[in-house]
Amino acid sequence: MKRVILCLALLISIAASAQEKKFAVYGVAFYNLENLFDTKRDTTINDEEYTPQGANAWDDNKYKCKLNNMAFVLNQLGEKLLPLGPAVIGVAEVENRGVLQDLTATGEFAQKGYQIVHYDSPDRRGIDVALLYNPKLFTVESSKAIPLRFPDEPNFLTRDQLLVTGYLAGDKVNVIVAHWPSRRGGKESNSRVTAAALGKHIIDSLYKADPEAKVIYMGDLNDDPFDKSTSEVIGAKKEAKDVAKEGMFNPFWNILASGVGSLAYNGSWNLFDQIMVSGNLLGKDRSSIKFWKAEVFNKDFLIQQDGQFKGYPKRTHGKGIWLNGYSDHFPTLIYLLKQQ
Repeated sequence: MKRVILCLALLISIAASAQEKKFAVYGVAFYNLENLFDTKRDTTINDEEYTPQGANAWDDNKYKCKLNNMAFVLNQLGEKLLPLGPAVIGVAEVENRGVLQDLTATGEFAQKGYQIVHYDSPDRRGIDVALLYNPKLFTVESSKAIPLRFPDEPNFLTRDQLLVTGYLAGDKVNVIVAHWPSRRGGKESNSRVTAAALGKHIIDSLYKADPEAKVIYMGDLNDDPFDKSTSEVIGAKKEAKDVAKEGMFNPFWNILASGVGSLAYNGSWNLFDQIMVSGNLLGKDRSSIKFWKAEVFNKDFLIQQDGQFKGYPKRTHGKGIWLNGYSDHFPTLIYLLKQQ
């Protein structure tokens, strides 16, 4: 009898093993690089402070340190699960394509071979958004910059929103990278509502063209997941179960609710750096890529260890002093799974 039981147990174990599914893991990341400027004066933008003669005395040594620091962070994103790095990395606060070329050629990060999608925006400071992608994991089909305009403030020029369509693990994916206007004029300013309305228009246009569209919307939104712009205008839900097929899910809402943020101000945390996913990226059927989990990449080396801003992200400058830090934001990251 014992032999029969042992044999049955072995058969059950073998059957369970045969049914085990293997999944490939893919990453999508976002990082505000906090003023990645070169040292050259560009008279078409307001970049004086990031020149050798400017307020930050921004010389070649500081620029190279900044590149090394940014490349060091990007090279570690999701390293335990993503040996090739994230498939795509959205970035903000970059001056031009040249600084991105320098960044992707720096240190060990250069070995991953990231390529660049970038357009110059009309932002007066000259800061743009861009997408870095690993061509081993993501193939670009098309891209375009979509301008953000304010009819009541025609002279208010800010960052475009970048739409990149391509293939990840054989699935067509639409990635939108944004950097919404700052909280100038106070938290209740309508500028981010306008930015969110543009984002919603882009998302709806993708769904209209293809009801099965897979959409990822990421960026420094200068608002939290519960704010009107994100929760009402974009309509991104806190819980996956509440997301309609053509809706959006914001996994960073619950992360912020747990007390974790991506930047700190006046002693409290915000989570402006968000990555939202469409309803078609949710669910248990992983024959196509599906959302798995999200995280704020807040490793110890990115954190100020002493002084007035202990515990905050360790930034490049603090009160006019060069700190040789990283950014005033932490990177954020989501993981996707697909059955092999």
